[in-house]
Amino acid sequence: MKKLICILFCCCLLLTGCGDRTANTPQTANVDYDVIVVGGDPEGVCAAVSSARNGLKTLLIEDDEALGGLMTLGKLNFIDICESRNGSILTQGLFMEFYEGVGGTAFDVEKAKSFFYDWVTNEKKATLKLNTKFIAPVMDEDCITGVVVEEENGEQVTYTAACVIDATVDADVAAAAGAPYTIAGEDIGEKERHMGVTLVFELSGVDWDKVVNYLENDDNAGTGATEKTAWGYTREGYAYEPQDDLMRLRGFNVARQDNGNVLVNALIIFGVDAMSEESKAQGIVRAQKELEYIVPYVQQNFIGFEQAQLVGTASQLYVRESRHIVGEYQLTIDDVLENRDQWDKIAIVAYPADIQPTAGQTYGTVIGSPDRYAIPFRCLVPLNVENLLVIGRSASYTSLAAGSARVIPVGMAEGEAAGVAAAYSLDKQSSFREMSQDEKAIASVQKQLKKQGAYLDDFEVHEDFMEHWAYSGVKVIRSLGLLDGGYSNDYRLDEAMGKWRLQNMINNSMKKTGKDVPVIEVSDPPTNQEMIAATAQIVGVEATEYAEQMQALQQMGILTDEIISHMSGEMDTPMAAEAVMIVANLYQYMAE
Repeated sequence: MKKLICILFCCCLLLTGCGDRTANTPQTANVDYDVIVVGGDPEGVCAAVSSARNGLKTLLIEDDEALGGLMTLGKLNFIDICESRNGSILTQGLFMEFYEGVGGTAFDVEKAKSFFYDWVTNEKKATLKLNTKFIAPVMDEDCITGVVVEEENGEQVTYTAACVIDATVDADVAAAAGAPYTIAGEDIGEKERHMGVTLVFELSGVDWDKVVNYLENDDNAGTGATEKTAWGYTREGYAYEPQDDLMRLRGFNVARQDNGNVLVNALIIFGVDAMSEESKAQGIVRAQKELEYIVPYVQQNFIGFEQAQLVGTASQLYVRESRHIVGEYQLTIDDVLENRDQWDKIAIVAYPADIQPTAGQTYGTVIGSPDRYAIPFRCLVPLNVENLLVIGRSASYTSLAAGSARVIPVGMAEGEAAGVAAAYSLDKQSSFREMSQDEKAIASVQKQLKKQGAYLDDFEVHEDFMEHWAYSGVKVIRSLGLLDGGYSNDYRLDEAMGKWRLQNMINNSMKKTGKDVPVIEVSDPPTNQEMIAATAQIVGVEATEYAEQMQALQQMGILTDEIISHMSGEMDTPMAAEAVMIVANLYQYMAE
């Protein structure tokens, strides 16, 4: 009887842990762990190591047989490094410990598996559970107090914790707990966008000397090779004609393994639903079937691959996008491309905003390329759920910003910060949400991260393109995913506007307003008169004369004195700057 009373009392303590506290501060009494990290990808490994090193009793849960996720089971062993334009690696701390431990930008997959495993198991405060599947969060009102898992033996077990770090690639814990999110490009009207996924494949028999010699001396732009990595064969890749219409080969990113085999990131697969395990499994099967045709093509057309043989493929797909959690702050594409610092930064990173193609597209697009930008702690704190942090590619970024922030080193830096933040939260009995508004709390987290080796210096980087008179229009159209500057951040504002570029910009921006407007078509090349007439038609101006249309659009605020001052004659071809400004103002007018 005494034992029963004691159990009931402990249960009551757990159940009242959040509901009776207005601040929703974490409870450390009567829980199994201080921190539970769900997800054993590199991001989750860093979170677990950081938590344990900061003195927290930590449980790391991974549903597969090994740690490392995309880097090991997905065999993506060519790291997307976060470098500034001067070549400095911005993600230091635990990421650099891993980077040096596995031998740099390209690594042997088996070595990485061992490194991740040893990294966690060598921490006395950390407990690792492999082959353990997350089933559901344990909730007390809006507070997460633990997780229900299915262990390797099939038994369902509940583990409780003062706080939880969601390091799953799709933010499964946060979504199940009630955090708001968008899917794919939903925030810009593209919820059904299915960005191409990749299956990494392994080849033996590659003559590396021939590969290096070819890529260092060919006339393809942006190709090259080192002792362990190679990137190129762009013409050869895109020239492949797939058997599966929802498949595409592109240029190769190749990394060598210790046994001489190479891993190739080049096969793009369309028609895969990132949220469906069945669809992903089917994608792997389809890709393996396509490789029966790809390998002979590579043998015949890729110098150095004449004797290449298929060894196998990764067991996981490289999926670039699924959920985007909505947190206390959502990182924007302007934050990324304007190189913005943040008062609550927990990482400084850089990577091009790279949007992969969807079905029907040959190429993806690079929206722009920053020198560096900061990840705010607020991006890790989801709305509506207490005692939870979300790290990795599904953290609180807009879909376009995620084109840059999705890369693994960013998530690893976030994982390290999450561990430090959890230690502060439990020590000071301050919730993550309270911390996200507390400069003193963030300063303490930043201080500890710097002590652990993180690079968090204040910075200011200004881009020349921000001085262009039409930049305010660029920001509007860019935020819709309809304007890209490429790796050089060149929006071609001072070029004449072509037929298709103008039509696509107008029609696609109007589609995103959700309004029923006519589809516009112009001549090749278009004229200022056609651009103004199209704009007037969309907003319902009845005037048919150019001057009258101009006057009406001025009264609506779509045409401004500044735009008019840059426009040439009625029958001249419009410049991109004027077109971008007009379409941006048109979009804002129609979206009101």
